Amino acid sequence: MLQEKQLDKSIPVPLYFQLKKLILEEMEAGTFPVGSMIPTENELIEMFGISRTTVRQAITELVQEGKLYRIKSKGTFVSKPKIDQDYVRRAQSFNAPNNEEIIRSGRVPSTEVISLSVVQMPQHIAKFYPASSSDRAVCLYRKRCADGKPIVRVITYLPISSCSYVLEHDFMKEGLHEVLALHEDTRVCRISRTCEAIPADLADVEILGVKQGSPIHFFTNIGYNSRGEVIEYSNAYCRGDQSRLHFEIILDQNSDEHS
Repeated sequence: MLQEKQLDKSIPVPLYFQLKKLILEEMEAGTFPVGSMIPTENELIEMFGISRTTVRQAITELVQEGKLYRIKSKGTFVSKPKIDQDYVRRAQSFNAPNNEEIIRSGRVPSTEVISLSVVQMPQHIAKFYPASSSDRAVCLYRKRCADGKPIVRVITYLPISSCSYVLEHDFMKEGLHEVLALHEDTRVCRISRTCEAIPADLADVEILGVKQGSPIHFFTNIGYNSRGEVIEYSNAYCRGDQSRLHFEIILDQNSDEHS
């Protein structure tokens, strides 16, 4: 229990950082489950004999990191863990029915197919395809959820000349890349992916249940087959308040550039 712990004032580690660590440890141990209220500022001050400034710095950092959230006149509560989006560096992520990142956050993933149809290829996407296959496309529009709550909407365009067979598949149960790999000429071997921050538009309000103008992680995903031909063009709109981006950077140990 938190009240049984102590801060060590004899070591050079800042007291706010020690308090922050103790609160995180109690959250991980289940003392403070998701949605529960942690002790008030006054209780923490009395518990550890520290200043209000120290307490506020620890709590503010935990709020900024998404570990806690405040409700005015009520208190500070434990947040659901955000989903680490390996989508920026892995092909699996939202294309798979059993999303690993959602499962690791302790939630249950699910997919809803909003629409699967043949449409006119948008002009800004058609330029990536040969003229002979750029007039019509299979359009797959999906919503991904965690515990039934929407996390991301994904719109994918596939050339109908080579991908018409995907119309026969159930993407509530199957992953897109898994289906595309059934045919060698449509198997995605390389992906170009970009990400930017944009404000939520009316479609995000309707599908994701966010406020207009709230932060959205916007991904553009272009998948190529073994011959370097574009097979998949996708846009993913991820709720910024429910996810965080995860990057892994490997430094060249032989390089002198470590600044």
